[in-house]
Order: sequence, then structure tokens, then C-alpha cells
Amino acid sequence: MTSADLLSWLTIPAAFALDAALGDPRRLPHPVRWMGWTIGRAEPLFRRWLANERLAGLLFALSLIVGWWGVAALVTGLGWRLHGAVGFAVETVLLFYCLSARSLGQAAMEIHRSLSAGEVDLARSQVAMIVGRDVERYQADDIARATVETVAENVVDGVLAPLFFAAIGGAPLAVAYKMVNTLDSMVGYKNPRYLLFGRAAARIDDGVNFVPARLSPLLIGLAAWLTPGLAARRALTTAWREGAHHASPNAGYPEAAFAGALGVCLNGPNYYHGVLVDKPHIGVGLGTVGMAHIPLACRLMTRTALLGCLLAWLASY
Repeated sequence: MTSADLLSWLTIPAAFALDAALGDPRRLPHPVRWMGWTIGRAEPLFRRWLANERLAGLLFALSLIVGWWGVAALVTGLGWRLHGAVGFAVETVLLFYCLSARSLGQAAMEIHRSLSAGEVDLARSQVAMIVGRDVERYQADDIARATVETVAENVVDGVLAPLFFAAIGGAPLAVAYKMVNTLDSMVGYKNPRYLLFGRAAARIDDGVNFVPARLSPLLIGLAAWLTPGLAARRALTTAWREGAHHASPNAGYPEAAFAGALGVCLNGPNYYHGVLVDKPHIGVGLGTVGMAHIPLACRLMTRTALLGCLLAWLASY
């Protein structure tokens, strides 16, 4: 193995360590914010160019995904050609920006601190920033449940899936995944504006998350086994039995594994933009989520992320 190969192999653990140390540095430029800006500027252009909304949405999504992959591949390629250390730094930073384990845990623990202090109104405003549902009537247990669900679902979107694609195609493929994820969060809605135009973005997101979501219960189960007080076997059996019981084809698997590990019931009906969506419960027959489950969920997420990093690192060898 050459020095450049060794440096390339070390980008995954280096990026993971950087995320663990820094989280989301809000004062620094962030590619995900640039992705959002690109989506906002490109959408009206594609709508004007093509009258067929489904075709326009498909070309819009593919152009942005391929375009961002190309930019990331060009930047990392130039870095490696300049010097191994430059390539290592560029690829590490790009992958670091694709990970969000620390920021996810920080957001959840801020809500936990607010609930512990009895500041339910503050916790409600905090949870509204990380979920897409209506939370105006949420009380403490509802807020705790929404927080645990978000931690469970985003362990795939924010950690495992970027690592999975980095192991396959380096930071450029992780960047392309992040664009897919950002597109889905911005246009993948079933409302009059995006029902047709955003359909391709939503389907692509479902497709790229298919494998990481189904691998996640194995890592969550192992992380639960390594965490005192959590039930590893129940995490696996709940994921197997109820992972498909979700409106999303992928989100149910990590949520069911978390539900089993923590011994709580998640999901269920929620209001979105004033409309009641009748989602099935996951973890049927298990206990009610309380604020004490938030730090447990964060601990489980952190250990799952660490195992995912280790697996991706070994797979990239």
C-alpha cells in the first residue's frame, strides 16, 4: 500500500472523528446549504423548460445529483493530484460535511434538557426544528417520542448511508447521496406543488436508502448489545417483525430496531400541515416513551454510528 493509498483509506475514520469533535460548524460554509440554494435556483428553470412535471422533476433531480457528484469528484481528484496530504484533507472534509451524528445528538439532548427543566414550550419549539409534523399540541411525552423517532430515523440518513456510499465510491459518492437526501427533504412531498415534480426525487431517495436501512438493524442490535440496559435481541426481532410497518419503505427498519432496543412504542398517527396521517405504531405492546429515553437513544445512535464507521472503513480497504 502506497502512502496515498493509506491516506485514502484513512479518510472515513478521519471524517468521522472530525464530525465527533466539531459537529455542524454553523459559522463555516456548509455544502448542504449550497445544495439547498442550488435546488431553489434550479427548480423554476426546469419547470419553465418542460411542461411535463414528472419529466421535469426527473431531469431536475438527476442533473443536480450527477452535477454535485461531478464537482466533488473533480475537487477531490485535483487534490490528490496536487499532493496526497491535500487530497486526504479535501476528501476528509467533504465526507465530514456529509455526516451529522454529533449534531443529531446535540439537538436531541437540547430537547432533553428543556424537558428536564420543565420548559415544555421551549422543547416544543426545539422539536419543531427537527421534525416535519405539527407539534403545537404536543406535551412532554409526545415531544420525547418525536425526538427518539428522529434520532432513530436519522441514524441512517445522517450517518450510516453516507458511510455506506463513501465505502463504495469515496467522498464524491457520499456527496451525491447527500444531494439525494436534500432533494427529498425539499421537494419530495405529496402536496399539489410537488406530487408530480418531486416524485422522482422521493423515489431516488427510497432507492438509495434501501440497503443501508436494512443493514441498520444489525448494527443497532450490536450497539444495543454493547449498551447496558438495552435489549439487543428484541431490537432485531422488532425490526424483523415491524420494520415494514411504516409509510416510508425505509424509515421503519431503524425505528423498529430502536423501539425494540429501548422497549418503547414509536410512530403512530400524526398531523402534517393540518392533515391527520394514520401511520401504524411500531413496537406494538411496548412501553411509552419518556424523556429518560432520549439520552438512551442518543447513546444507542452514537454506538451504532461508531460501528457503521468501523464497518465502512474495513469495507473500503
